[in-house]
Amino acid sequence: MKDSFRYRLETLMLPGLKRWIAIILLGIAFIVLGVFLLLGYHPITVSGLFLREVMEHAADVLPHRISGIIILSMGAVVIYIAFARLMSSILGAYLPEDRESIPDMLYRRHHLDRGPKVVVIGGGTGLANLLKGLKKYTNRITAIVTVGDDGGSSGRLRQELGVLPPGDIRNCITALAEEEKLVTQLFHYRFKSGQGLEGHSFGNLFLTAIYAITNGDMLEAVRVASRVLNSCGQVLPSTLTSITLVAEMVDGRTVQGESQISNDGGQVSRISSTPVAQAVPEAIRAIAEADLIVLGPGSLYTSVIPNLLIKGIPEAITQAKAKKLYVCNVMTQPGETINYSVADHIEAISSHAETEPAMTKKLLQAVLVNDQTPSNLESDAPCAPVLYDPERIQALGIVPIRKPLINESVSSHHDSGKLAEVIMLWFFKRKEDNEFSDKAKTVDLSKKVATFF
Repeated sequence: MKDSFRYRLETLMLPGLKRWIAIILLGIAFIVLGVFLLLGYHPITVSGLFLREVMEHAADVLPHRISGIIILSMGAVVIYIAFARLMSSILGAYLPEDRESIPDMLYRRHHLDRGPKVVVIGGGTGLANLLKGLKKYTNRITAIVTVGDDGGSSGRLRQELGVLPPGDIRNCITALAEEEKLVTQLFHYRFKSGQGLEGHSFGNLFLTAIYAITNGDMLEAVRVASRVLNSCGQVLPSTLTSITLVAEMVDGRTVQGESQISNDGGQVSRISSTPVAQAVPEAIRAIAEADLIVLGPGSLYTSVIPNLLIKGIPEAITQAKAKKLYVCNVMTQPGETINYSVADHIEAISSHAETEPAMTKKLLQAVLVNDQTPSNLESDAPCAPVLYDPERIQALGIVPIRKPLINESVSSHHDSGKLAEVIMLWFFKRKEDNEFSDKAKTVDLSKKVATFF
């Protein structure tokens, strides 16, 4: 308000006025000093006598101990307010206005840094969506990402420059980033025109540039990009070998390339990769040290299973002591999982990991299934909700967990917050209760899980 005292005071403090106000006050001080000297009073002596009388009168009203405590408290409050304003001014120059308060940020960081070690394996938008929710519970996240993409911007960079497809890696890095909206939007920005630029995303080009600067070291390029975005956890390609996915279709045809498989429209029978690739050692180490391993969500044959085709990863998962969970997709996917049930998804994963049916529970302990009907599903849609078949799931030695997990705005996808919450709840319940062990009977396990959810 223009009539308020604060507004008038701030107006007086405008640049150009402050110096003249200070000069006027200095002039008044000289006048007062001159008057005191003319009357024969020394200003310092008079001021000392005045303060002494004030303190003596204060001591008559309040004991000196109480007076001392009051004065000390006032000094402490003044120092605290000044220090708080000083730190706010300094940090305000570096932190965005929409950032959470500094105490809240420090408190959250302290607990997230002590959270469980979580390894998430997959690719595509499903993996990035899950990471957005998980980072609210722990900073010790490792995302192991498939590198079989050969379409769009990633495919062009892979073909022209020989770089590993950066698209899924970029999505995971930005998903794990702090809430720096402008930077995240920048990495997702896709050029709509320009010769050679049209269709490319800035994040893909950025990763490719760092890849060149680091002499073709993709792991280092990912680390640098993560530091730029202040991402929590780490993102790792499942392999540093450039692989090509090869699908055997139900009708006997063979289709090569992830983009071709997704667009073919046929039904995948089995998928493989060429050449045979070795896993990144950091990925094997992360799996071995993990407290929780999550597979999916994501396209079954082009996002989740390709990681299990990498030599060393399936073996590391089966040997790991971590809790192991598979997140089944909400909907079936044309060309990959039409008419698939939850058990069909699990059997495909077990088969491609070359795990014996009786040993499937070494690869997975539980499967998380959506229990919420999509609201805006069209009757003639090519996809449908994944069929829930608990008897077949339990026969495989897997515990089914059903919870409403749909995003209300996009009902064909998981809600990242709901999904992460259920996963972490399951993990902590499993950790607390010794009855949730690999030696327990499947039926008993499912009954116990049902009591917790």
